[in-house]
Amino acid sequence: MIQITPHMRILIAVDPIDFRAGIDGLAGACRQRLEADPFSGALFVFRNRARTAIKILVYDGQGFWLCQKRLSSGRFAFWPDGTAPTQGLESCELQVLLMAGDPTKTRAVPPWRRL
Repeated sequence: MIQITPHMRILIAVDPIDFRAGIDGLAGACRQRLEADPFSGALFVFRNRARTAIKILVYDGQGFWLCQKRLSSGRFAFWPDGTAPTQGLESCELQVLLMAGDPTKTRAVPPWRRL
């Protein structure tokens, strides 16, 4: 089971990915397209072109976890855009995204950071 904690690094891929890719294909996409190490323990979030499904790839120290959520109706309304291949998310924002919500419209308290 994957436990998403506030201190986890979560990277969301801006561009869609071919969902025929399995663990090896997504790990390769992490290295090539996202320029990140798939063995770092970070959660990598990908979407399909139609915005109807999300895949999450994470390495837990023993092996990879690959999770997929496909919506039965509708599309994911939120997805970041920009010139960078990835964008960071907080754990609470990922939970909102997984419920097909828009994390930018939530009014959650920002995480505490030392000044």
